[in-house]
This record gives sequence, C-alpha cells and structure tokens, in this order.
Amino acid sequence: MSCSPSTLGLPQKSGGKCIENQSWRWSSGERVLEEAAGARQRCGSGGGSVPGTLLCTNRRLAFLPGQAPGSRGLLHSEDEVALPCICKLVAASSFSKPKVLTAASALKFIPEELIVFCRDFRLLRFYFPENGLAPQAFRDWEKELQRLGAAGWRVSAVNERFDMAPSLPQYLWVPSGLLDHDLKRTFAHFQERRVPRLCWHHPGGGDLLRAAGFHPNSEPGSEDMRCLEALLLGGRGPCVLADMAELPTLADIQLAHLRLRALCLPGAAAEEKWLSALEGTRWLDHVRTCLRKAVEVVSLLAGKRCSVVLQEPSDRDLNCLLASLVQLLGDPHARSLPGFQSLVQREWVAAGHPFPHRLGLLCRDTPREEAPVFLLFLDCTWQLLRQFPADFGFTEAFLLALHDSSFSPYFSTFRFSCQRQRDHGSMPRLPSQTYRPVGGWQDPGGHRGGPPTCTFPPVWAWRRRYTRQQQEQFRNPVGPPAPAEPPAPGRPGDPCPWGGAGLVLMLAKGSLCPHPLPWWSRPPLHPPHRVFPPESRGMQGGLLGGCCRSPGLLLPCTAGPCIRLWHRCYLRGLPQEQRGRLAPSLAGLAEELELLQERLRTWNMRRPH
Repeated sequence: MSCSPSTLGLPQKSGGKCIENQSWRWSSGERVLEEAAGARQRCGSGGGSVPGTLLCTNRRLAFLPGQAPGSRGLLHSEDEVALPCICKLVAASSFSKPKVLTAASALKFIPEELIVFCRDFRLLRFYFPENGLAPQAFRDWEKELQRLGAAGWRVSAVNERFDMAPSLPQYLWVPSGLLDHDLKRTFAHFQERRVPRLCWHHPGGGDLLRAAGFHPNSEPGSEDMRCLEALLLGGRGPCVLADMAELPTLADIQLAHLRLRALCLPGAAAEEKWLSALEGTRWLDHVRTCLRKAVEVVSLLAGKRCSVVLQEPSDRDLNCLLASLVQLLGDPHARSLPGFQSLVQREWVAAGHPFPHRLGLLCRDTPREEAPVFLLFLDCTWQLLRQFPADFGFTEAFLLALHDSSFSPYFSTFRFSCQRQRDHGSMPRLPSQTYRPVGGWQDPGGHRGGPPTCTFPPVWAWRRRYTRQQQEQFRNPVGPPAPAEPPAPGRPGDPCPWGGAGLVLMLAKGSLCPHPLPWWSRPPLHPPHRVFPPESRGMQGGLLGGCCRSPGLLLPCTAGPCIRLWHRCYLRGLPQEQRGRLAPSLAGLAEELELLQERLRTWNMRRPH
C-alpha cells in the first residue's frame, strides 16, 4: 500500500508545521501535515487506553501521549511507524462498514477508529471519542440535535461530498438504527435523491421529517424496502404524510405577488375598491392556507406520538416554508433572533431552496421560474409576530431587513441554489456578472475567467450594512430571552388512537385516512378507520384535540379578519405611508400619533350612525 498523509482523513494543517526544534528529535525537514487531538490509543486486550494526539508527518505516523501540547511525553518507538512500514489502514464507524483506505480513498463517513497494520507485525489501534475527527460543521449539527433531545436520531455524513444528493446539505439527521450502508440504498427512490430526514423533534415525542416525492420509476427490491421503511417508519409510531396539494402552487404564489405589487403602487385602485382588489390578489388567502396547514401539523406533533413527513415533489420550496412555520409555532428557540437565523439557514439555505430562480436574480435570458416562496414565509412570520408580539425575540424591522436583502445578489445566502454551489463557488449567471471577450466572466469581486469563487458574505453579516443602533432595533425588548439551556423533555404525547408503528396515514383537509406506501402490494394488515374532526367542536376538539396542553405552542387565528396586510412592507411606497414611518425621534413619534388620530377621525366620520 502506498500510504500518504491524506489517507488518514485527519484535520489538515495548511502548509505543514515544521517540528525540527521539538524535543522529540524528529529528522531534519519533517513536518506535521495532519493532526487529531483527543485521540486515544488502545492498550492490549484489557480495554485500557492512553489519551494523546495522533500526528501524521511527511514521514511517519506518531502518537504523542498527553492531552495538551505542554504535557506531551517523549516519543517511544512503539508509538510511531514510518509511512512505508504501513501495510494496511482500516477506518471503522458504528454506522458504516469498515473500509480499507488507500491513497485515493474518499471517506464518506467520519471514522471512530483507525486500525494500522504494520509490516513489522505490529497492530496499532486509535479511536476518537466524541467525534474527535468530525469537522466543526458536523459538531454544529450534533449540537442542535442534542438541543432538540431527539433520541433515536444521529448525524450522518453520508452526503459530505455531495455525491449522494447534490442539492442536499452535507449532514443529515437519520435514524440511529440505520447504517450509512443501508441509507445509501434509499436515495435512488426519491426525486432528486432527496431522502426523508429529520427536521425537528417535539419534546412530547413527535418527529417532523421532510422529503421529496417518490421517484415514479422506483421499484425497490426486498432489501431496499426494508431500508426505506426503516427510514420512514423506524418503529416511531404511526407515520403521517402531509398532503401538500392543499398549499398554493408556485404559479399561484408568483401571480398573487405580481398582483399585490401592482396594487400597492400609487393610484392603482380607487380607495373604495381597494379592499376588494386586495382580496382579488389572493395573497392573503395563500398566507392563511400556509398558516392553517402549519397549525394542523404542529398540533399533531404536540398532541400525539407520531411522525409527520412533509412530502413535496422537489422538497425545495413549500417544504422549506411549512417546516419553518411548524418550528416557529412549536419551538420557542426558533422565535429568538439567533434561533430564527439558524432556522432559515437550516431549512432554506442548507436545504437547497433555489433562491436565484425564485427571487428573479438570474439574467433575463435564463429560465426564471420565479415564485417568491421565501417572501411568503416572511409574511406568515409577520402575521405570527403581530398576533404574539411577546413570544418573539425579533421585531418587524428585522423581518423588513431580511425581506429587502433577499433582492440583492451580493449575499451568498441568496446567490446560490444549494450548499454545494456555495462550497464550490459555481453559480448561475447573475446580472452582476459581465462577459468580456478578453477577460471572460467578471463579478464585483474582480474575479476573472472560470467559475468565480464565493467571496460574498452571508446575509447575517448585518454589521456590514447596518449600524449598531439599527441592529438594536432588530431585537424585541419585550420578547422572551433566548433559552440558554436545552428544553427539558415535555410530557409524552398521548398514544395515537389510530394504531401503532408501521401504520401510514395521509393528512388532508384536517382528516386522516390510510395511505399505503407505493411499494406495498396490499393494504396494511390492520388499516385504521378514517378519522374526521367533529365539526361541532372544531379543530381543537377533534383531530387536534389535546395539543393546547403543550407548553410553548402557538396556535394563531387564521380566520379572515385575523390575517392582515403587512403595511410597513407593501405600502411604504405610498405618500401617505411616509409620514412618521419608523419614527426615529420623539417628534417623529408625535407626528405618527397625530397621523393615526387623523385616520381614526376620518374612519369614524364614514361609519354609518
């Protein structure tokens, strides 16, 4: 075996670090190329181990006992092996089969143990507790999973190189009992290879998953069926598929937004016909529909021990919106300022929402596929903020800043369609790029020729565009403080009256009915009866009964009068809306108060007596 330092997959040192002057008497010119602190070397068959640091230089593999650099002991001959002396190197993980590594190997999992077979008959074993070899991004995903308290789930690095599903993030939350080797069998059975994975876990036991639609040509064999059912069902109780056909289509959203934008121009409609024209845009209908569906889903998760799977053909648009709304309703952390930013980053940015296409940031000669799904989500969030102002840690000013920033192609957040594009710097043609016969493609950063690299900041770098005083307006002074500790597990949800594990239902129009998976040749052995919420008791008394007992749960009113127009966003271009808007001073507040009193007097005069 030709062994190189990169074979180990340890964290790389840029350029290498010369260690000629260390006390371990390395040979001249030797450099540390890779290093893993927190490693442990197994000692004999008794199960003991020694902590230390595993180093790979350009000449040897060495283990230095001791945790801190100052406490490292002398290098003993039994703790090091020259690279040419390595016969075989094996990486092992609890969730993957052991893999023999070569110089050309590409690890698709994070090793928990390295086994070194030496030509001099030695066998060296090193293991890495608490994911010692995991990249920082992997640890972030683990930290969030621990915050959710989602027992039975783990972080998988099966897509770390984006080779399993290019539009999915590098790391996925998958069932702990499903090995990566088995997980790989499931990708081909979903459109765009976007497999089901966990989005959120309710403290009461409910799990929210999201996935693309089943591939129309999918014909899984018996082994693939086993893996698919372990991924979708996994013994977690009934699995409920949320019918996304009730939500507006991308074409509906685009048409409604165009009508709304035209209506909000000065003089677009007579005052007496303005409200009917607003209703005709159907924008508020779409907001209401999305919120109502989110209430149904979060109430199921909060009140019953079951899994709800959001399944959209592409898994890149309405799934982003609904998964985010469900978490806003059910997770107080998502309603804090840092929690909301993390939510958008995870469910939209990392999940592969095609921002350039949907927000119209592409060149005119590129198929546009516009539909402002993200702006619809911001409007839904504003509705929640208006109904529950004391439950949010951010303000309307923050939502407006995010809304306005989404139209700029100068942030990596909105400039790319998936994480793979952001990492590799490949991007679609944007209006900010120009082509010259000599210089090739050019972008504002001055990059020329070839695919430009990603040098654009994320939208969350607020200090680049807003003063500290402006950023302070993003935080709600009367909102709840961001939770510092993970939430304690809540009271377990009630057992589902419809059946147990292995059962698949469809949630459509507030009702549940049996829904067999595509590869099932016959219906389930014990199909449940159809469940309808009693109309006389409403949603809270039927299908969604009992959910109000869940702490931290928001259940907004979605009736017609409760869904309002976002004035400060859509009507800020009208002259009458400019006076006193976001009053920055006491005089401005007095002017805004006078304006409101004047409008109230006018409205009272028009009321019939």
